[in-house]
Amino acid sequence: MEPVYIAARVILVPLLRLLFRFRTVGRVRIPRRGPAIVAPNHISNFDPLCIAYLIDRSGRRPRFLGKASLWRNPLLRFVLEGARQIPVHRGTGEASPMVAAEAAIRRGEVVVLYPEGTITTDRDLWPMRGKTGVARLALSTGAPVYPVAVWGPQWIAGKGRRGRYFGHRLITFNIGEAMTFPDLDGRQDDAEVRREVTDRVMSEVDRLVRELRKIHPDRGAVPPRTRGKS
Repeated sequence: MEPVYIAARVILVPLLRLLFRFRTVGRVRIPRRGPAIVAPNHISNFDPLCIAYLIDRSGRRPRFLGKASLWRNPLLRFVLEGARQIPVHRGTGEASPMVAAEAAIRRGEVVVLYPEGTITTDRDLWPMRGKTGVARLALSTGAPVYPVAVWGPQWIAGKGRRGRYFGHRLITFNIGEAMTFPDLDGRQDDAEVRREVTDRVMSEVDRLVRELRKIHPDRGAVPPRTRGKS
C-alpha cells in the first residue's frame, strides 16, 4: 500500500497543480503496466518532483535513484524510504543501487535514472554527455527506456542560479518512443556497448529538449548564474 507515498501524493499533487501548469507535448507514452526505465534531462533540483508528477499522472509510481545526501535529512529520509526510493552514494562504485533498481524493474515497476548523473553544468542548460547507468540497467533487464525532456523547472531551485517564481509557471514534458536494444541485451559488462547505448539515449533526450525549447513560452531562456559562477 505504501502509505507514505499515498500521503505525499495527497499533499503534493494538489499543491503542484495550484502553483504550476503542466503540459505534455504529444502522447503520454509511459506504459500503464510493466517495467520501464525513464531517462530525463536534469536542469534543477525541482525537476525530479515534476518527473514524479508526470509518472504519477500516468498511473504509475516512480522509483528514483537519488543522491544519498538527501537521506541525511530526517524528514526526507522518512519520506524517501517510505516511498521506496533508491539512494546512490556517488563515487563509491557500490553495486547495491543498481541491484535494487534491477529488482524494481523485474517487479514490473518504473525506475527513474538521470543519464547525466547530476544537474547539467552547461551554461545554457543543454544536456551533457551521459553516464552509462541507464544503459547498464536496460541491457541487464531488457526493459524499455523512455527518454524524457522537461523544460520550465530551471526557474525553481536551479543549481547555482537565481530562480524566479511566477504564478502558474508552465512546466512542459516531451516523452520519446520506447527505446529497446534486443541485439545488445545481456552485454552490460561491455564498456563499448554501454557507451553506444548511452549515446543513443542521450541523442534522443537532446532532440526532445530542442523540440520543447522551440515551443515553450520561455524558449531557451535560463536563469542567470549566481555570483562566482562562470
